[in-house]
Amino acid sequence: MSFNEESYLAERASVTQVLRSLVESPSDLDSILHVILESAVSLCHTDKGFIYLNEGGVLRQVADVGATPEVVAFNRAHPIHPSRDTSTGRAVLDGAPVHIPDIDLDDEYEYQDAQRLGGFKSLLSVPMLHEAEVIGVLSVFRTEVSPFDDGDIDLLSMFAEQAALATITSQLVATVENQRVELARFLPPQVADLISTPEGLTLLEGHRSEITVVFADIRGFTAFAASAEPEEVIAVLGDYHKAMGAHVVEQEGTLGGFEGDGLMIWFNDPYPVPDHASRAVAMSRGMQAAFDPLAEQWRRRGFALGLGIGIATGYATLGRIGYEGRYDYTPIGTTVNLASRLCDRAESGMILASQRTVAAADIRSIPMTDTVTLKGIPQPVSVFSI
Repeated sequence: MSFNEESYLAERASVTQVLRSLVESPSDLDSILHVILESAVSLCHTDKGFIYLNEGGVLRQVADVGATPEVVAFNRAHPIHPSRDTSTGRAVLDGAPVHIPDIDLDDEYEYQDAQRLGGFKSLLSVPMLHEAEVIGVLSVFRTEVSPFDDGDIDLLSMFAEQAALATITSQLVATVENQRVELARFLPPQVADLISTPEGLTLLEGHRSEITVVFADIRGFTAFAASAEPEEVIAVLGDYHKAMGAHVVEQEGTLGGFEGDGLMIWFNDPYPVPDHASRAVAMSRGMQAAFDPLAEQWRRRGFALGLGIGIATGYATLGRIGYEGRYDYTPIGTTVNLASRLCDRAESGMILASQRTVAAADIRSIPMTDTVTLKGIPQPVSVFSI
């Protein structure tokens, strides 16, 4: 086998390893850049190497191979500014590979402290380019005078392209994740996750699911809001939402949003929850238990508040509603209306549920009456107190 064939196979193996790292851990930029730099140092037959990223016009070392701790510490403490003093700085200014065959014969090289620590003799620096912008530099060096040839420059340029691709990909992944996290502050986390997946986009278009819907409202809130100071209203709502939200998360419910003192939560969509009726009941019980100490605190301050909850199980149509620029993901149908009407009927401390919820959750309950006629519900329904 010839030397060129060996080099070709080595290059292919190196590229494969880099691509595998990029696919498996696109957000782990430090590890990916280290893999790229190791391959560059090995295939270019150099002693040591560094990768710098351009952060606001300053080059900061983010990866190193073969350097002593003293050199690494020096580099991290002394970021490089683009100038003719270093090969790395020149690569930024020129936007092209910079080769210094022997730094002792280079009139412009002035980075003597780093040279003293690292023993640099022959240097090669290649810019990492993205859309004609230098986002970083890949530099390798030899501790003896041994100039790099055109093959070395071409090879290092390939690794610089990979490093640039890895950097941009990692930044995009981080941006998407940050946007998802921020989006989850304004949407149900489950819905925020859906938006970034093909399956989620399909669900957003509309579908039918069996779900359990829960509505919760504070009793006495209207009178309280009319007499209390705005700061007091906000404080009460903050305590209420924090306490209730913990039980929504614990039982894996989807919170539809906050409407003053009203909450709508549903289960089994967009993520399947097989025991959704039982989860809804457990959440509601937890919410009532968490509300009691809050109500006592508010009572001592002169506020008489209670919590009423309604639960219904059945089929609903779920999907995206709204208009361009402002959409919500929500369930629509009789099941939703029934849960809302049961909540309206529930007094302070009560949890009212539909017959289907009680049967699915297999819980003990007390029938309120034989049947009840509720506004917007076409047929009389049986109502149970949990």
